[in-house]
Amino acid sequence: MGRRITVLTTVALVAAGLVATGPAPAGAAAESGWQPRPARFDGSTTRTDLRIPMDDGVVLRGDLTLPTGADGEPVDRRLPVIVTITAYNKSATGGAAGGLAGAPPDYLVSRGYAQLTVDARGTGSSGGVWGAFSRREAKDAGAVVEWAHSRRWSNGRVGMSGPSYMGISQLFAASRKPAGLRAIFPQVPAADVYRDVVASGGQVDVGFIPLWLGLVTGAGLVPPAYGAEEPESGFGTLVDRLMTATTFTAPLLTDAVLGRDPAYDGRFYRDRSPIEVIDRVDVPTFLVGGQDDLFQRGTPMVFDALRRRGVPVKMVVGPWDHLQGSAGTGLEDAGYGTLSELQLRWFDHYVRGKADPALDADIPPMTYYEQGTDRWVSKGQWLARDLEPTTLRLSGSAVPALSPGSLTQGEVTTGESVLPPVPVSGLCTRSANQWTAGIMQQVWADNPCLRDNRLNDLTGAVFETEPLASPLRIQGPINARLFTSTPSGDGMWSVTVEDVAPDGTVDRLTGGWQVISHRALDRARSTYVDGALVQPWHPFTRTARAPLADGEVAPVDVEVFPTGAAIRPGHRLRVSVQAFDVPHLLPPVPDLPSTLVPLTIHTSPRHPSTITLPTR
Repeated sequence: MGRRITVLTTVALVAAGLVATGPAPAGAAAESGWQPRPARFDGSTTRTDLRIPMDDGVVLRGDLTLPTGADGEPVDRRLPVIVTITAYNKSATGGAAGGLAGAPPDYLVSRGYAQLTVDARGTGSSGGVWGAFSRREAKDAGAVVEWAHSRRWSNGRVGMSGPSYMGISQLFAASRKPAGLRAIFPQVPAADVYRDVVASGGQVDVGFIPLWLGLVTGAGLVPPAYGAEEPESGFGTLVDRLMTATTFTAPLLTDAVLGRDPAYDGRFYRDRSPIEVIDRVDVPTFLVGGQDDLFQRGTPMVFDALRRRGVPVKMVVGPWDHLQGSAGTGLEDAGYGTLSELQLRWFDHYVRGKADPALDADIPPMTYYEQGTDRWVSKGQWLARDLEPTTLRLSGSAVPALSPGSLTQGEVTTGESVLPPVPVSGLCTRSANQWTAGIMQQVWADNPCLRDNRLNDLTGAVFETEPLASPLRIQGPINARLFTSTPSGDGMWSVTVEDVAPDGTVDRLTGGWQVISHRALDRARSTYVDGALVQPWHPFTRTARAPLADGEVAPVDVEVFPTGAAIRPGHRLRVSVQAFDVPHLLPPVPDLPSTLVPLTIHTSPRHPSTITLPTR
């Protein structure tokens, strides 16, 4: 925007604002001449509940789907294998398509692949007690790949696929460097589970996590298919599930809500975060992410970590929530084919070893959907070298529901914006859909709360620019630094970055959260663009917690999750700030009283509250 925001001067700049986005043309792969090869086999057959023994005696169970010949019998040849490890009960999702099931396996099976779908330890039909990405489960994931690598129906070459839990399992499996693993295709995986989803900004997630834990536990209570043939094993599996509910799931939720150790970052979450082992992943990786996904923050971090090390990696980030990203809904709009076609191309090249000279020319390293212009932008990196920081100062006093403050690169008007706690803030937003994994979108697709954030903005303070004269293009994470005071010493900021159209419609682009007492900043682990902080890293430990003193005004850096967006000429950039984000986050019970008091944002030369965006 010339790195300085000015008032709209001419309508002609609107056209100029849409030309320089660098879009990836729709149908790029098809235009290059690549076409998905046709199916070779008409049918398939599935062997259920194969025994996969682990080194500690626990037996996992897997379903194997093989292509069949004209006689209806499994083909008598060794095949490349695609492995999927799920926590959602393979008997319920096997062979399905869409939602958390991902792509249907029949597409690859009909083209000469074997599909092995395995219930993770302590879930579905597998034995043991579930530990949700524990070190033991990561070891299991590597062992499953090696088991598939060595079977008589396998040619020894293995890939992995699947979204969400199945995507995260792929990263842990790859970190074990199992024999035979050639490539992975994780959709919507996490990087840092505490900051990505469990406690974004330091408050406990009460939207998705309880639903997820309940889903895994409930799916595990379905009796295994082999129960009639192996009653002792079937009964033992049921006992294991009940143990999971009573010794892991329920205590974890209870302790987090009561503000005990699970409410803070530490070894438990480090063990379950793929970013902690990403330096041991070296197989080609294709990532799919969503701008409204649960792992909006984490998937690009995985991409950048692999890209920096020279691992063959690609990523497509679209306008998707978790269910949409898991299903691959609309992935073809990026121009590279459907989810099944992309998987075929990736696995044919890296697993089957079929040369594809045009692959890198057809599909750039990173492609994202640009909100505001509805274009697809291709780049080499997420935090690219051509980015530079744009910092805007919050100015004046914003009065909730009455008058906004301003965002400026000029002089600041001293002010104080007092925000009363409004415990329904967040209900009428895309945040509510995002942090319930996309359920709101599924139930009520035409919900006006998904399209316009104006109602929610009335529950907090807003600061906005004048209409822009030139486009402002944002790519990556954002930092909001709010100089804060509060009589209780604590509370939480919920910050939303928005696009205000000339007709007043408010489009939520992205959001971020930060508990005031967890404001300690680890500069070594934070991210900067040209020396400007764009992604703060807070420890979120009990020992680092520091409530504000009475009368103290201190800066609080709020990590606003990464996005790709363009604020077009004539539109305004808005920052909206609330003290709650429901049903996403709630404070632990002991902290609840300290969040029910007003918070104050200070804006002045002495207290320069700002927002810093990576722009291009």
